[in-house]
Amino acid sequence: MGEAALDAIDRAIINRLQDGFPVCERPYLEAANALGIDEADLIARLRRLLDKSVLTRFGPLYQIERAGGAFLLAAMQVPPDEVERVAAIVNSRPEVAHNYLREHRFNLWFVLAAESAERVDCVNSWIETRTGYPVVAMPKLREYFLELRLAV
Repeated sequence: MGEAALDAIDRAIINRLQDGFPVCERPYLEAANALGIDEADLIARLRRLLDKSVLTRFGPLYQIERAGGAFLLAAMQVPPDEVERVAAIVNSRPEVAHNYLREHRFNLWFVLAAESAERVDCVNSWIETRTGYPVVAMPKLREYFLELRLAV
């Protein structure tokens, strides 16, 4: 779905909801009212934007560490002919939030989220054992809040 396929309401939804989503009994209704549309239309539009990959995700961002959990960026150096197999193993773990390929010596990157640092270590060991490749763990040393906002 290209930029031209977004109508004014789609743009308003994307621009408005980047600033926050209501926390109440009927958040979609409240957000829809603020946008001047009905709740069913908002939900349908969000679903369509997700289905068409205009939006890759719609949901809250958690600071898992504040809830007692652990979060980790990890990378692996995987030969090109092994990427599909290794990515499937990595993706099989419920603790893996997402992974992606990069054009770099460390070409497979992923994010782990778990209830503890010990669990993250356990999952990394499991991945190493199943794939045969080491996982390079890159724990967060300092947090930066950039408040990235994209106007469409």
